[in-house]
Amino acid sequence: MKSLLRLAAIAAIACVTLAASVARAEKADRDKPINLEADRVSVDDVKRTQTFEGNVQLVKGTLIIRAERIVIIQDDDGYQRGIATGIGNALVRFRQKREGRDDYIEGEAERIEHDTKGEKTEFFNRAWVKSGLDEVRGQFISYDARAEKYFVSSGPNGTRAQPGSNDRVRAVIQPKNKDAGAAPRPASGDGPVLKGAQDIANPR
Repeated sequence: MKSLLRLAAIAAIACVTLAASVARAEKADRDKPINLEADRVSVDDVKRTQTFEGNVQLVKGTLIIRAERIVIIQDDDGYQRGIATGIGNALVRFRQKREGRDDYIEGEAERIEHDTKGEKTEFFNRAWVKSGLDEVRGQFISYDARAEKYFVSSGPNGTRAQPGSNDRVRAVIQPKNKDAGAAPRPASGDGPVLKGAQDIANPR
């Protein structure tokens, strides 16, 4: 039981940091209890690895993370690396309320990795992140919380899509002074203008 409580705490820390690193997440979530469900849980204290498998759902306050598999690895210095993956066409999804606002930060990808030591979060394949009415989509999204910078690419692992491919980085960024309730959605097929990484990293 002690090991299970410890691994649940580690998982929550890694997952909450993952979501919070992308935007200003709800601070009250830090004090909320962890509700964790999975079909299987395994703990390897020697390798400092905890694995949750099978329709995994983690709920902590307004934070909800759903994945097929979540692996938490802790290094000798106590830093954690979390890897959440889907299965088949199922994507990893998370959603969390933004601090002081009535909207949410949410995202999805085939795989989401977070490194607490480097404070980096990476979304691999069919990646999408939305904060309020701002959103960005690509095959790879990386966010550096220390530098407050996003990097988004049309190809996997930071590469460019092959010539002739329809894969493109797409972003919708609302004006800073625009009324969120009146923000229009772009028509299907319209190519939104991709602004600088700082604009995406610091949404309204």
